[in-house]
Amino acid sequence: MTLKKSILPIMLVLLMVIVAGCSSANDNSSATPKKAGNEQKMLTIGWPLDVGPLNPHTYLPNQLTAQAMVYESLVTYNDDGTISPALAESWDISPDKTAYVFHLREGVQYSDGTAFNADNVVRNFNAVLADREMHSWMGMVNHIVEVVKEDDYTVRLQLDEPYYPVLNELAFVRPFRFLGDKGFPEGDATYKDIQAPIGTGPWVLTEYKKDEYALFSRNEHYWGEKPEVDQVKVKIIPDSESISLAFENKELDLIYGRGIISLDNYTFLKDSGKYKTAISEPLSTRALLFNTQSGPLAELEVRQALQYAINKEQMVESITHGTEKVANTLFWDAIPYANIELTPIIYDQEKATQILDEAGWVLKAGEKVRSKNGEKLELDLIYIATDAVQKPMAELMQGELAKIGVQLNLEGADVMVGLQKMMDDQADINFWRTNGPPTDPHSFANESATPNSSVVYEAKLGLPNAAAIDEKIQQLLIGTDEEERVQLYTDILTIFHDQALFYPISYETNNVIYHDYVKDFSPRASEYDIPFAQIDLEK
Repeated sequence: MTLKKSILPIMLVLLMVIVAGCSSANDNSSATPKKAGNEQKMLTIGWPLDVGPLNPHTYLPNQLTAQAMVYESLVTYNDDGTISPALAESWDISPDKTAYVFHLREGVQYSDGTAFNADNVVRNFNAVLADREMHSWMGMVNHIVEVVKEDDYTVRLQLDEPYYPVLNELAFVRPFRFLGDKGFPEGDATYKDIQAPIGTGPWVLTEYKKDEYALFSRNEHYWGEKPEVDQVKVKIIPDSESISLAFENKELDLIYGRGIISLDNYTFLKDSGKYKTAISEPLSTRALLFNTQSGPLAELEVRQALQYAINKEQMVESITHGTEKVANTLFWDAIPYANIELTPIIYDQEKATQILDEAGWVLKAGEKVRSKNGEKLELDLIYIATDAVQKPMAELMQGELAKIGVQLNLEGADVMVGLQKMMDDQADINFWRTNGPPTDPHSFANESATPNSSVVYEAKLGLPNAAAIDEKIQQLLIGTDEEERVQLYTDILTIFHDQALFYPISYETNNVIYHDYVKDFSPRASEYDIPFAQIDLEK
């Protein structure tokens, strides 16, 4: 399996932050909104990476938020955890939980004016399933037997056995979103490429220059709520300092997301009193993932000692400036099945030192690094080089661990490089994050039991009960008894916590700051679904 096909959901997120602004379509030098005569109202957003080819069925370099602008799913996930109709008006589930019958919304058109119907839905499903390996991180893919047209606006999704997260996974931004017939390549091989990004969503790509900008216009065929602005222009701005400066110069009006600018800059802008701010509900967890396959971290005592040695509260407050909450468990309480009692590890460097001493990792006179049987307590941590939060956190932790005789080597790298190194057992620690809604915690569970998926499977191989964890995960995903599922999640999350596989750091949010001529709106607790349709500009 190639890396491109295997490292999928964990990156969803690592790239899901945006910076937005607005400008007149006839004057890109200023973001001050204007709309007069035939002049269109345009919202300009900044993005750290090119939006990609906008293939709804594949992953990087496609950017999630851009895909969500163009394509839609059968159902949608709400911030309160409920599922609502989207391209499917309703659905029925068989008594044995293996068949889902979707009644499609009639009258829906793609952006090119062609019809959305059952034939097109089946065609899209078949195109995705033509490369099941690429999508194996999504558990539903491994259970789909067939997708059948029952009439022009009814399709049946048949599974081989029950799989409870079907609707949640269908709500995710990829791969089960729908491409118009004229967008399909020869042989329907969308896993390779598409002809054009034709979707049913509120936006259509109308102009594009790679690594510079992408212009989206309102889809006049859209069946749902029409956006308030006429166009969205995505400017590619890879440098965080340039983004901050552009915002101050009113070239950008709105900064939305996490890690796109340093939190020092965010706090500076917020504290200036010139701008409006908002924070979403928690949506994901920032953590460290320890590789237990070999080396010092194969020992539980070393993993525990590292967690006691880091002053997490001080780190989160000083680096995130209060925009993130301290996390003592892998998921925040509002995530389904995650509100369980777990004993947190509280900062205590004396205890960390004691644990290492008792485990035989001693600090000899005149030396700065502990050793055991001739092996130094030296660990490699990889952080994402472009992430404005991970680097200062890594540097702070490096200093904290040095105090107890642990040498932490830091390396900034591309996200794919870091994940592959841990998968290949060539790195000790990676920054890691949960997926957030709508796929947690079931996607986390599925990935944890799937090789070459999100690196959690590989990282946990050194645990004494790794095989038992996989068995429990399989039981909870296909089981139909809710009480049993609750207990299985409790067991799995408790094992991971007690084995110190993860070091939870903070619960992340979408942090928003914008100019006063952008109308107030509520940021969503979503990694990819920016409420563009609700964002408007004061006239």
